[in-house]
Amino acid sequence: MEFTTKPLISVVVPVYGCKTCLKELCSRIIRTITMIPAQYEIILVNDASPDNAWDTIKYLSEQDDGIKGIDFARNFGQHHAITAGLDYTSGDWVVVMDCDLQDRPEEIANLYKKAMEGYEVVFGKRTVRQDNWLKKKSSQVFYRIYDYFSGQMTDPSTANFSINSKKVVKSYRRIREQNRYFPLFIKWMGYKSANISVEHNTRKEGKSSYSIGKLINLATDAIISQSNKPLRLSIQIGFLMSLASFIYAMYLFFRYFFLDQAVEGWTSVMVSIFFIGGLIFFNFGILGLYIGKIFNETKGRPLYLIRETTDVTEEWR
Repeated sequence: MEFTTKPLISVVVPVYGCKTCLKELCSRIIRTITMIPAQYEIILVNDASPDNAWDTIKYLSEQDDGIKGIDFARNFGQHHAITAGLDYTSGDWVVVMDCDLQDRPEEIANLYKKAMEGYEVVFGKRTVRQDNWLKKKSSQVFYRIYDYFSGQMTDPSTANFSINSKKVVKSYRRIREQNRYFPLFIKWMGYKSANISVEHNTRKEGKSSYSIGKLINLATDAIISQSNKPLRLSIQIGFLMSLASFIYAMYLFFRYFFLDQAVEGWTSVMVSIFFIGGLIFFNFGILGLYIGKIFNETKGRPLYLIRETTDVTEEWR
């Protein structure tokens, strides 16, 4: 007589600004995973949510041993919260999703079903995004810029919502860089992956914490952490400017000595000085960004600090 053990599916949820969604989120996750059928583990990571979400997380954890909580000492960011959740998972498969119910818990069954076809990573593809125009356009711009600088082809319709095998999670834990962006790291690792279309809901509570400034910072960090193309591009621009300046100098030399035409005015000279000076500062700025990121990495600070946990055991060390 053969006995089969149900797989354990862990669900990692970074929590920020969605306190009232958590009870419904957990109940729908549990109902979906139970119907697969599988065992469940839900890890809610409170990223210093301003609505005191930690009290709700502790209450849910007390009601169900399968729900666990991690409380950050301060706000470290969504992708650091995902990292913390993955560090504490013990599942055979691990789902990463947002807390605002835009990622439908019912789609976990479809992600798992696709993974059973032999894939180690399956991302949910939001074919119809229920976001405002600005967020959708900013996402498209981000991925186009990232693709240009990284030389990769990414899909703006995919985000964090995914299911990952235990092998993938173990590999992800080994990446301890300060600049973090979960989906790009997963795709960089190169495991066998697939995308499936999932339904995307409207946000039930609050608004996205990603302002335009934060999106720009995220894009800058992602590009610098994944590519040195901006440095090569600055070298190319500098070379082209030097070549253009040399050609223009030869033109002025020819006019003065062969055509006996004096060079009039200082306007072009001043414009050139300010233009070249701006390019120099621009290149210094790019170089400074890389040096700053190197400085952050060499400090060796932890990716996150935890104030309190509820019934979790760190797995990655």
